[in-house]
Amino acid sequence: MSDTPHRSPHHAGHRERLRERARSAGVQHLPDYELLELFLFRSQPQGDVKPIAKALLGRFGSLTAVLAASVEDLMTVRTEDARGRRKGVGAETALDLAALHEVARRVAKEQAGKRTVISSWTALVDYVRVSLQHEPREQFRVLYLDNRNQLILDEIQNRGTVDHAPVYPREVVRRALEVSAKSMIIVHNHPSGDPTPSRPDIVMTRQVVEAAKALDIDVHDHLIVGRDGVASFRQLGLM
Repeated sequence: MSDTPHRSPHHAGHRERLRERARSAGVQHLPDYELLELFLFRSQPQGDVKPIAKALLGRFGSLTAVLAASVEDLMTVRTEDARGRRKGVGAETALDLAALHEVARRVAKEQAGKRTVISSWTALVDYVRVSLQHEPREQFRVLYLDNRNQLILDEIQNRGTVDHAPVYPREVVRRALEVSAKSMIIVHNHPSGDPTPSRPDIVMTRQVVEAAKALDIDVHDHLIVGRDGVASFRQLGLM
């Protein structure tokens, strides 16, 4: 029998210390990696999850990007503990993170839908950023609104490649008639990160505006979402 005293792992007691700090100071004061740790405690009830939290943030760049990542991409993240043992994000942890992102998306959608969308600029921008900021492919969506500018339907009209999603103005307007929308907001993302409108974006927007105008349907704005921000055609004077 060895006389060497048993040493506890360096992370022993860390979970309770972190929970206590969150309780006393408030979770809003925790850095991103510790907030992620708190969530991972439930997905991985044993072991040190700090390296995994930091590896996730290192791989994807931000907490928002971690939550927006696909289950498949999350499961590629691997790290090593103090003893050199490899550990990573398993299927259950990845699914938990994907569920957390969906909760955030639905909360943002609920906030946008409960208010007058046009006057709730912050809620609207938060919603479209949560939905599209880290999408790896271009996605074209339309927010259809009622006569009080409240959200009737957020519909994905098309998905495309990394730099193009085909848009059919007549289909956009036809759908507005089907759901009895009085107005709409066009939204799409630029996976490149730069939300600056392209010439085809401007041309397409004008085609949708003209098609909608003929049927007395307003197009309030076209928002382009990128990692670098959200561009508004209305604010840029493009419509």
